[in-house]
Amino acid sequence: MIVASEPTQNEEVAKDLEAVEELANARDAIVGEIRKRIFGQEELIEHLLVAMFARGHSLLMGVPGLAKTSLISTVAQVLNLDFNRIQFTPDLMPADITGTDILEEDGSGKRVFKFIRGPVFTNLLLADEINRTPPKTQAALLQAMQEYKVSAGGRTYDLTKPFLVFATQNPIEQEGTYPLPEAQLDRFMFHLKVDYPSAEEELLIVENTTSGVTSEVKSVLDAETILRLQEIVNRVPVSKEVLEAAVTLVRKTRPEDASAPDFVREFVSFGAGPRASQYLVLAGKARALLGGRLTVSREDIYALAHPILRHRILTNFQAEAQRVDSDQIIDRLLKL
Repeated sequence: MIVASEPTQNEEVAKDLEAVEELANARDAIVGEIRKRIFGQEELIEHLLVAMFARGHSLLMGVPGLAKTSLISTVAQVLNLDFNRIQFTPDLMPADITGTDILEEDGSGKRVFKFIRGPVFTNLLLADEINRTPPKTQAALLQAMQEYKVSAGGRTYDLTKPFLVFATQNPIEQEGTYPLPEAQLDRFMFHLKVDYPSAEEELLIVENTTSGVTSEVKSVLDAETILRLQEIVNRVPVSKEVLEAAVTLVRKTRPEDASAPDFVREFVSFGAGPRASQYLVLAGKARALLGGRLTVSREDIYALAHPILRHRILTNFQAEAQRVDSDQIIDRLLKL
């Protein structure tokens, strides 16, 4: 009888190197397809792809008309993922997200409850203007984002993986909105700012969106391949030096920590928790692989500091009075 031998260490390394090349090539193909519809926003697209392969949810903050919804739907199409969009409104109920039980007759004439799945049962969920719905409805996403499960009618249902929530917020017109609780903000790996395009980019946008021609995009990956690549991201080794860099950076955001600089003690009420350190390392792994590298560097950690830390650093009244925000604090921390 022939017994299959265990793969050697060299074979495992060779497979990982092949996966790195596959993911780097896929990144170029994905960005190329997205570019057919979205102009500019290079950093935003990079961060969304990092979040995708690091299994992280993202919150996008930007004024209306910056193609946030178009970008996310295009990403779902290019990655061949099931996509649902929920427009969050003040009258939206939790059951509108998770689903509800309805009473119907079975074949024997008996009445039974049947669970009708809500839009959360998808691969990529766009929570549009998430801060326009009350906290009770916002909280309906908490279990799904953390555990990939939904509880309804006394039962728990598994979500299909990959599952990611990309939510949007409008920084203006705050009347009638409900700020996200800190517990829910912490569920988002990235808090991404969507800026105005440059003059050249805006010219391209206007030229291409007013021509009456819609560019078709092709699917580059599928759900099964994305799951496999996500597993490879988890296996990327990280040196102790890089781990210490991530943890040290996060601990310096906490005013009560001995390593916190004076400006953090002056302007910060609460710093980032351990989840920020975890996300810095996970996202750093994904960024390295997307760049065709099998090693994570300090540069990967520092490049992701702003979107991971900006919503986890809570500034105080002194900072507000002097117009100091979390991004400025992160800038100063990275210069230490």
